[in-house]
Amino acid sequence: MTPVRTALQIAAILLMLVIIWLLFALTTAFDRARQASVMLADKIARSGRQMPTRTAILRSGDFANREYFPQNAPAGGTLTTAIAADPPGLNPLLSNEASAQSIIALCTMTLAERDWLKQERFRPLLAESWEISPDHKTYRIKLRKGVFWHSFTDPANGTHQPAREVTAHDVKFTWEIIRDPEVNCAAIRSYYQDIADIKVINDYELTVTWNKEYYGSISSTLGLFPMPRHFYAPDGKFDGKKFNDDHLRNRMIVGCGAYIFRSWKSGREIVLERNPEYIGAEYGAAPAIDKRIFKIIKLPQTRFQSMLAGEINMLGLTPEQWIKRTGGREFSSGKINKIRFPDFSSYSYIGYNHRTFCFADAKTRRALTMLINRQKILDQLIFSLGQISKGPLMPDSIYSDKSLQPHPYAPEAAKKLLREAGWQDIDGDGILERDGKKFTFNMLQISGSSTQQRILLMVQSDLAAAGIDMKLQTVEWSVLLERLKKKDFEACCLGWRNGIDPDLYQIFHSSQIDGEGDNFISFRNRQLDQLIMELRQEFDMDKRVAISRKIERIIHEEQPYTFLFCNDALLALDSKFGNVRIFPNELHSISFFYGDK
Repeated sequence: MTPVRTALQIAAILLMLVIIWLLFALTTAFDRARQASVMLADKIARSGRQMPTRTAILRSGDFANREYFPQNAPAGGTLTTAIAADPPGLNPLLSNEASAQSIIALCTMTLAERDWLKQERFRPLLAESWEISPDHKTYRIKLRKGVFWHSFTDPANGTHQPAREVTAHDVKFTWEIIRDPEVNCAAIRSYYQDIADIKVINDYELTVTWNKEYYGSISSTLGLFPMPRHFYAPDGKFDGKKFNDDHLRNRMIVGCGAYIFRSWKSGREIVLERNPEYIGAEYGAAPAIDKRIFKIIKLPQTRFQSMLAGEINMLGLTPEQWIKRTGGREFSSGKINKIRFPDFSSYSYIGYNHRTFCFADAKTRRALTMLINRQKILDQLIFSLGQISKGPLMPDSIYSDKSLQPHPYAPEAAKKLLREAGWQDIDGDGILERDGKKFTFNMLQISGSSTQQRILLMVQSDLAAAGIDMKLQTVEWSVLLERLKKKDFEACCLGWRNGIDPDLYQIFHSSQIDGEGDNFISFRNRQLDQLIMELRQEFDMDKRVAISRKIERIIHEEQPYTFLFCNDALLALDSKFGNVRIFPNELHSISFFYGDK
């Protein structure tokens, strides 16, 4: 080999080494730059601020209500509202009180969600897709990959638990909790009692099989939400009684939803923070607002003053506040907006304990309704901001019989019914009696609810004019809930929210009287029981409507409650919040943003 050829080979080898080194350096530099970019993006996302020049590339596929979230809305800000009292807990299965459920919903995810505008339609959320068998008994569900539980600090031992992926095993675990007879969730259990089995196919697929056809199976199945086994059964063993009484865990939420639970200071506030890892962000359906605060303010007047002072941003107003207190400069200047819309999804009522001597028969209960001048109450105390309720079905629903009207205010006809029921003022003291027992009872009213207290004073006056002695007893909200659970009451004044598809099993079926069911008034009617069960198993819409209207008429005649009002929704909202859109019966504040778009 010549010296020249040897020198050329050495030069070639050196050149190749230089090229390899350059390629390695460029690749390393690219990887470092890409890593730095990802770290910067993650840091910005976690700080709640958007990258100003970044255009989001959204994942294809459906994600519930994604089109109702504004794209490229400014991220940040805090939405503070108020609740009247500490919720009884934040366990998704044990806490069915309204304020607790609204907080829990921000932190959790169901398999699917109803379209906010077209409410009869279910759309994918945690579930990516599903198939329903022709007999409506089997659902095959495929979960999204990449959905993670929020990390948390275990309240018992202080150890940090990192985020871990949500799987089909968690969904089955939830069902196992619900069907555990020792768990105090009878109201929810009633919707899932006919599930035969849930089988896990793999981490992301499962089947839900029902024993029989049940129209509500679609909403119950797709309304299932996973609960983290590693939080509620950290040692791998589940104990129903411990689950009920674990106050430390039941004051927390470990979810996989849009917001992360951060703190609960009793009597002061509950704080949530936006989840930077929320799967909805990949579909353009993530909230823009950084923080949600729920201040605990007992008195309506104090809550209103806090709104004027800018300490809270959104507040449900009483009718009196709407009419008499919203003429100030905060409202006239546009700083605070007033929002009103009909809310037929809820109604107020007076509930009678049917185990009480006074309320055992339908004639007496109908008479009570006809003695109460509901229109006068609506006009004077609610300022006509609503309408009289005729029963538990939404009045604008296809299921409701439009020809059926609320019982009228008719005191003379009511007195006749009372006489037919055996009530007379035998001793002349002005109070009716039957079988030697006076028509006197205690009505529970909620402490701090001035509107309710004024309504019940008018009810008290109307009934007194007919010889009925109604005494008012004020109790705290937590005390009232406990007394209802024990059926230690005679009458109460409360409200319910309705479902899109009527299913009155939970509140009016006789099987829900004992235990933890919500038929706390102990109402029994065999025909109604049968119709409720028929409705649950009927899929033909014409037949469903016919059955619903029979149910509505029985309740109208039996008057297990005196149905009061469907109040209009009345809200005050800081005008700095955008994307405020009224959907049927509600707003969805999760899609709000703060500031100018």
